[in-house]
Amino acid sequence: MSIEKISIRQVKAARALLDWSQRDLAEASGVSYPTIARLETADGPVGGRAETAAAIRAALETAGIEFIAENGGGPGVRLRKGS
Repeated sequence: MSIEKISIRQVKAARALLDWSQRDLAEASGVSYPTIARLETADGPVGGRAETAAAIRAALETAGIEFIAENGGGPGVRLRKGS
């Protein structure tokens, strides 16, 4: 099973919706703060190891984020209802 890649912009937007700092994301995902900070200096898909991207995505989804796929309008994020 392949997990759809998410972008750095989606990660930053998700953090903004949750009012999370990079440190908050690091704590929730188990990914080190320096790694989160380094990844967010780039643009495009989340780089690094697949496990790192999966941990970041899982933490954000657990916190109530839904990732919206590229569907003609571009990829995005939103909060799940009730979050």
